[in-house]
Amino acid sequence: MISRTIPHSREALPVIGLGTWQTFDVGATESERRPLVEVLHRFAAAGGKVIDSSPMYGNSEEVVGALKENVPGAFVATKVWTRGRENGIEQMTRSMQLLRVRSVDLMQVHNLVDWKTHLDTLALWKKIGRVRYTGVTHYQTGAFPQLASIMSGEAIDFVQLPFSISVPDAEQRLLPLAHDRGIAVLVNRPFEAGVVFRNARSRTLPEWASEYDCKSWAEVFLRWIVSHPAVTGVIPATRNPLHMSEDLRAGDGRMLTTKERAELRKKVVELLAL
Repeated sequence: MISRTIPHSREALPVIGLGTWQTFDVGATESERRPLVEVLHRFAAAGGKVIDSSPMYGNSEEVVGALKENVPGAFVATKVWTRGRENGIEQMTRSMQLLRVRSVDLMQVHNLVDWKTHLDTLALWKKIGRVRYTGVTHYQTGAFPQLASIMSGEAIDFVQLPFSISVPDAEQRLLPLAHDRGIAVLVNRPFEAGVVFRNARSRTLPEWASEYDCKSWAEVFLRWIVSHPAVTGVIPATRNPLHMSEDLRAGDGRMLTTKERAELRKKVVELLAL
């Protein structure tokens, strides 16, 4: 799989990661976790590493902790989602216990909740080795001005934001800013919670998709995202092994040129009325 480097360290990460919202919120039975084990096997076989979770995702952190051994060298990312310094420390410590790690690869302030307080804590934790990288996240474009302000004024390694073929707003300011500031970008909501598939399901993949090395709609949507040079990786969530394989293929082959990305988006938007 194609990789991109984290600007602040030059560590390489594969462009297709794995989100866990809803999909990893399962119980402890073998039947509930079997599909996730297969998802992780396919993910690892393709070179995947980044697994992103959060304490707001139900049992996801606990499940990731139990199953991450299926991904050798997993890059584990999670979030802090509470108010107050002590509450933040307690929640992050609990997350590390659930994830079964002594040091979190990436700890992010979820949806900017009490972000200043938590970034102060994380700056110290980074110095003492409890976290390797720090960042902030949001899932709504309305938060972009605040994200831009934090990216411009704070020492963070990552930003996680929404970016998709139907919601390309991040291209206007945040992706160029991330490039200029040397901040790695993780993309959430690449399928807009399934919205981009709504019309695609009733349409056969057009022949022109092959011109962009795409064999499925998932590849179309994801390859368009990861071909942007400022994107470090994208984290689609799935518990379906077949969908995992489709997602992973978007990180293989070649990246699209700026011209090709523009052409592809125009064709998709017109065809699917996005």
